[in-house]
Amino acid sequence: MNKLNIYLIFALFLVEHISNAVYGEVISLNDNNIGSVLGGSDIAIVNFYADWCRFSQILAPTFEEAGKKVKEELPVPGKVVFAKVDCDRETGIAGRYRINKYPTLKLFRGGNIVKKEYRGQRSVEALVQFAHEQAKDPVHEVTSLDALNEIDGKKPHIIGYFESKTSDNYRLFARAANIMRDDCEFLAAVGLVSENERSGGDRIDYRPPNTKQQDETYTGALNLDSLTQWATNKCTPIVREITFENAEELTEEGLPFVILFHHPDDTESVDTFNRVVQEQLLHEKVNVNFLVADGLKFAHPLHHLGKSTDDLPILAIDSFRHMYLFPHDVKKDLATPGLVKQFIEDLHSGKLHREFHHGPDPTTASPVPEINDESDAQKNIPRDTSDQPQQPIQSKNTSPPESTFKKLAPSRNRYTILRDEL
Repeated sequence: MNKLNIYLIFALFLVEHISNAVYGEVISLNDNNIGSVLGGSDIAIVNFYADWCRFSQILAPTFEEAGKKVKEELPVPGKVVFAKVDCDRETGIAGRYRINKYPTLKLFRGGNIVKKEYRGQRSVEALVQFAHEQAKDPVHEVTSLDALNEIDGKKPHIIGYFESKTSDNYRLFARAANIMRDDCEFLAAVGLVSENERSGGDRIDYRPPNTKQQDETYTGALNLDSLTQWATNKCTPIVREITFENAEELTEEGLPFVILFHHPDDTESVDTFNRVVQEQLLHEKVNVNFLVADGLKFAHPLHHLGKSTDDLPILAIDSFRHMYLFPHDVKKDLATPGLVKQFIEDLHSGKLHREFHHGPDPTTASPVPEINDESDAQKNIPRDTSDQPQQPIQSKNTSPPESTFKKLAPSRNRYTILRDEL
């Protein structure tokens, strides 16, 4: 090997070494390495960006500096990784994760994407603190079985009984806990503490909220996919609560909202709504988001619908174009089989929008009742007429109230919204 080749090799080594020293804390992802990087990391914080995006340019040095600090403070390989995706170059990856704004910070646990994005402050300190929080042990070890009766009864729990923390079963449990930590509390009793609970070997139980002795034992295969799927089914509620803190991420899921607005002291209507969804509407969970909302906090959408807090509980659909009221008395008819189901089907078919503008479809038309209540007519709100279907106020200018929750979409002061750029 001649001297020129030696110098070239040495120069390339220096360039790579300097590059890694400066930028190596944030890994650039592509189709060749994304599986191994994300799958080999407990926690991965990924910046989806575009070089031409002003907000991406602003975030880039902050993200790099945060990655450097985290690598120094959490040096265990694979514990926490900072990574980035150039969405102009890696269009397949951007499409796979449905990136619709720049820059987007996604969180991955054990290679699995977390639905909740990072929405905190975009500062080095905030990103580093977030990384440390994510790196905390997701499993809380109890020192006595009596402690299991003192846990927060409002939350779902996954409880594991293990012989050793070095066993494959415990490692599997810890990996599942890392993935599911936002949805369930994971507890473990290890060694002598759990001996009486392990007569048939290590065991994993689910404890529903507000129970103590009604645990359900996991009987599936001991692999990560099966365990996390079981935990997901047990811990992720079909009916979720919408708040001002999570409204943006719920909006970004892109599914219409079926929302029960209720008074915070009214637990009966919430229980009824949950029961109706569980018994009649499970097949709709991929098409709509079932939500409950504090009607006092979300008074503005009620006003938008022509209602007030005195009218609670109220059931409505927000399609992200318009809002529609449930055409029945919620207190009396919410649990009536088929009514909420039909309400949702009428959204899918376009019937809600069509009939609001043009009156009942010919095949289901009923005589339009005379409306004597001037206030309802002025508000353009359909009036409930006991045994007859609710009818719209027919007018060339009549239109369902516009969506209010679409206004909670990502801020344009923080992102470049792709749909606005197309």
